[in-house]
Amino acid sequence: MTDLPRPDAVATTRDLPVGLADLPLRVDAWVSGLRMDAAPQDGDVLLRLLEIGFLPGERVRVVARAFPAGDPLAVRVGRTTFALRRREAALVQVSTTAPVGEVVA
Repeated sequence: MTDLPRPDAVATTRDLPVGLADLPLRVDAWVSGLRMDAAPQDGDVLLRLLEIGFLPGERVRVVARAFPAGDPLAVRVGRTTFALRRREAALVQVSTTAPVGEVVA
């Protein structure tokens, strides 16, 4: 008998939220929340992220990364594209599983 993971265990692992900075290019994801355990000096950044549309359930996608270090990232949220530093993007938690009721095109 082998120790292969069960299919339901793999699906659960895949659905865990990851930081937007770690999302592969051109993969649709949805905001699951912001990292509220961020450093106190990131409070203004968290507020700005909320103001520009990084709200739970919103569709996001990393469309480009600067060469060579990958900083900043071009991120599309809704119909708008923003440049975010990796440190800022890491504060946004995303999931590749669409929220209930979301139509995936």
